[in-house]
Amino acid sequence: MKQTFDITGMSCAACSARVDKTTREVDGVSDVAVNLLKNSMEVEYEPDATPQRIEQINEMISREVEKSGYGAEPRAAFTPQAGKSGKSSAQIAHEKQVKLSEAQERHMRMRLIVSIVFCVPLFYLSMGPMFGWPLPAAFAGEGHMMVAALTELLLVIPIVFVDFKFFSGGFRSLFYLSPNMDALIAIGATASLGYSIAQMYAMLAALGAADFSTAKAAFGGLYFDSAGMILTLITLGKYFEARAKGRTTDAISKLIDLAPKQATVLKDGGEVVLPIEQVLPGDVLAVRAGETVPLDGVVLEGAASVDESTITGESVPADKREGDDVTGATISRSGYFTMRVTKTGDDTVLAGIIALVDEATSSKAPIQNTADKIAGVFVPAVIGFAAVVFVGWLIVGANLQAALNYAISVLVISCPCALGLATPTAIMVGTGRGASNGILIKSAESLEIAGEARTVVFDKTGTITTGKPGVVGIVAADGGAPRLVALASAVESASEHPLAQAIVSYAESQGIKPAPGKLEGFAQIPGEGVAASVGGRSVLAGNLRMMRAHGVLIGQAEERAQSFADDGATPLFFSEDGVLAGVIAVADGIKPTSARAIAELQALGIDTIMLTGDNSRTAAAVQRQAGIGDVIADVLPADKERQVAKLAERGRVIMVGDGVNDAPALARADVGIAIGSGTDIAIDSADMVLMRSDLMDVAAAVQLSKRTLRTIKQNLFWALIYNVICIPIAAGLFSWAGLTINPMIGAAAMGFSSVFVVSNALRMRTWKPAFDTPALQGGTQVPTAPVIEVEDIERYERREETNMEEKTLNVEGMMCQHCVKHVKDALEGVDGVDSADVDLDGKKATVSLAADVTDDALVAAVVGAGYEANIA
Repeated sequence: MKQTFDITGMSCAACSARVDKTTREVDGVSDVAVNLLKNSMEVEYEPDATPQRIEQINEMISREVEKSGYGAEPRAAFTPQAGKSGKSSAQIAHEKQVKLSEAQERHMRMRLIVSIVFCVPLFYLSMGPMFGWPLPAAFAGEGHMMVAALTELLLVIPIVFVDFKFFSGGFRSLFYLSPNMDALIAIGATASLGYSIAQMYAMLAALGAADFSTAKAAFGGLYFDSAGMILTLITLGKYFEARAKGRTTDAISKLIDLAPKQATVLKDGGEVVLPIEQVLPGDVLAVRAGETVPLDGVVLEGAASVDESTITGESVPADKREGDDVTGATISRSGYFTMRVTKTGDDTVLAGIIALVDEATSSKAPIQNTADKIAGVFVPAVIGFAAVVFVGWLIVGANLQAALNYAISVLVISCPCALGLATPTAIMVGTGRGASNGILIKSAESLEIAGEARTVVFDKTGTITTGKPGVVGIVAADGGAPRLVALASAVESASEHPLAQAIVSYAESQGIKPAPGKLEGFAQIPGEGVAASVGGRSVLAGNLRMMRAHGVLIGQAEERAQSFADDGATPLFFSEDGVLAGVIAVADGIKPTSARAIAELQALGIDTIMLTGDNSRTAAAVQRQAGIGDVIADVLPADKERQVAKLAERGRVIMVGDGVNDAPALARADVGIAIGSGTDIAIDSADMVLMRSDLMDVAAAVQLSKRTLRTIKQNLFWALIYNVICIPIAAGLFSWAGLTINPMIGAAAMGFSSVFVVSNALRMRTWKPAFDTPALQGGTQVPTAPVIEVEDIERYERREETNMEEKTLNVEGMMCQHCVKHVKDALEGVDGVDSADVDLDGKKATVSLAADVTDDALVAAVVGAGYEANIA
C-alpha cells in the first residue's frame, strides 16, 4: 500500500535527500520516493501493515520530518460524494498542485519586483563612482560617505525583508543539522551584511577621529550591494525556475482539460444542463454532433461517429450504436445519441489515465539514486570547503576582505538545486509525452529501463495478431463465393466457436444473408465440426477428417486448403447434400502495423522473439508474415514466465502481452507492456499500457525511454560539471591566471543553472517518434491477410481459357468494409464487368471484364457510389 504526503519547506536536492533519509528510518516504511518538483512524497508500507499501524506510521513520519525542519502531511484519500463532486482524486490533487504552483510563481514575481526596485539604486549608488556615473551631491565626495553608507543599508533592508525566506529556511536547516541551498545563500548574504555593518562602525570611529583615509578604506569595503545583488539574482533564477517547473505538468493539465465542464441531462421529459460534478451514475445524458462525451457510459438510443483519438490515439472515428460503450472526453463527430452514465470520478477511463501519469511522475528513476547520494553531502561539503577557502586565503596572506570575497563566492555559486531537478523534470515531461502518444507509463523506473532493452518478447494472439479470427480465403465450387458464404453463415450461426463467429461476421460485413430455409438438427461432432439441415438440405461444416468420414470428394480444393494451412490459417470445408460446396479459410491475421513495428525494433538493434502456446506450424506462419526474429512455440501459460527469466539472463527484457494470460511473464520481465483497448488501463502486472493496442507504440516507448534517459544524463552532467568547474574558480584557485568570480556573478550563475536544467527537460515537449524504415516514414500500413475470393473453380478455369482482361482503379475515400461493398457492387453493376475485387488497405479495385468497358464508365460507377477514382 502507498500513501502520498505533501511536503513543505523543500528548496533543493539536499532537502529532498534529508526528507528521504528521515522517512526511511521510520519503522514500517518499505520504500520512499520524494519529488522535489511536485513537493510530494510517495511512501510504501511493509506488506503486513494494518490500517491502524499505517495511521501510526503516518504520525511518526510527520513528526520525524518536522524534526528535520520540514513539513509532511498525508494527502487525504478522496471519495466523490453523491451530488457533490464527480472529479477524480488525481484531478483534484493536480488542480491543487497547479494552484500552489501559480501562487508560488505570483509570490516569486512580487519578491523579484521589490528586490529589483531597491537593488537598482543600491547598485548604482555603490558602483557608480567606479564606473564614473554621476551621483547626487548628497552622496558624492568624502564628506558624504556616511550618508551613502546609511542609504545603502536602508536600500538593502527591503530586499532582505522580501527574501527573508532564504534566511529563515537556511538557518533552520542549519539548526536541524541538515543544511540546504538556502543555508548557502543565508551564510553568504549574512557574511556580506555583517562585514558591511562592521565596516560602517569602523567608518564612524574613523570619522569621529577625523581619520578620513581610514574611513574611506572602510567605505570601500562595504558589501551591501553584493548582499542585495546575491538575493535579487537568486530570486530572479527562482522565479524563472518556478515558471519553468509549472510547464512540466502541462501534459496532465491537457488531459484534465479534455473533460467537459457540463453535461446535458435528460430529466422529467426535458433537458437540464448541469455541471459535470453533479452528474451521477445512472443519469441519462444527451450527446449531439460536435459535443464531447461527458463521462463513461453505454449508448441507449441513437447512433454516432465518435472520435476516440483523445483517449486511444486512433484517428479513425468509431461507429457507436445502441449497447455500445462510450468513453468520456471523446468527441461525437456526427449523429445524436442518449447514454446512461456508468462511471464517474475515479472510475472513469480519463481519471485512470491521469492517475497513472501522476503516479509515474511521483516515482523515482534508479539513476536518481546517484544524484540523491551526492545531494545528501553536497551542502555540508560546500560549507566546509568555503570555511577552508576563507582560512586558507588568510594563511597565505590575503586580507580579510579578499578571503571573505572568495568564501562567499563559493557559497553562492554552488547549486544543489540542479542536481535535484535533473531527473524529475525529465521524467515529468517524458511521461507526459508518452500519455499524449497513447503510451501510459506507470513508473519512472520502467521509463528508464525500456531504453536499455536487448530483447522484446511478444505474445502472439491479440498482440502480434488481431486476436479475432477472420476470413482470409474462400474457394467456392459451382454457385460462387456468395452462395458458399450464405450457406456457411446459416449453419455456423448456431455455433459459438470463434471460427464460426468469424464466418458469420464476415457474411454480415459483406451484406450476405444466411441461406434461406429453416435450420434444423444442428449437432456438434467432436474433433470434426458441425452438421445441420438448412432448408431441407444436409450441410456439413468441419475439417478434412469430417469430409472423408462422410465420403465427400475434395478434389483440387485439398491442395488449396493445404496452402491456407501452410500460411497459418484454418481451412473449413463445407458440403451440401454430400457434395463439396467449398472451403473457407479462417485465421487470426497479424495487425496492420505488427511487421513494421518489429522491423523498427530490429533497426534499433533489439532482438525480437514470439512466445506462444500455438503449434510450431502456426507460429512459423506468423513469424514469416510479421518478420519476427525467433519463435518459442508450444509454451504453456505457466511456462512463459520461466522463458522470460531465461532471456533476462542475457540482458534487459521487455515483455509485450495482453496483460491477463501473460500476467506472470509481464511481471517477470524488466518492463512489462500490456496491450490495452483504451478501457483496460489498470493491468497491475504491466509497467506500461499501450492505449492504441498498436505495436508501433512499443518502438515509440523504447525511443521515448532513450530520449528521456539522454535528457537526464545531460541534466546531471550539467549540474555536476557546473559545480566542478565553478566552485574552484570561485575559490580563487585560478586567480593567478586572472580567472575569478565575484559573489554577484556567482549568484547569477547559481540561479540560472536550475533554469537551464528545467529548460533542457522542457525541450522534450516537442518529442515525437521518429522511425527509420522508409515504409514507416511513408505513413502507410501493412494490410492484414487479404480476403481471397475464388468464386467458382470451373468459372475460374474458364476465365483462364478466355483470357479475360483486367483493369485496376485507384479508389479514395473508403473507410470500412461497408465502403468496400459499395464500390464492389457499383463496379459489378457495370455491363461487361464479370467481377470486382476491392482492396481497402491498398485503396485499389481490380475488375475482370467479360466485354469491352471504357475507363470512364468504371470511374463513373465508383464516383456515383460516393468515392473518388482514377485508372491506375
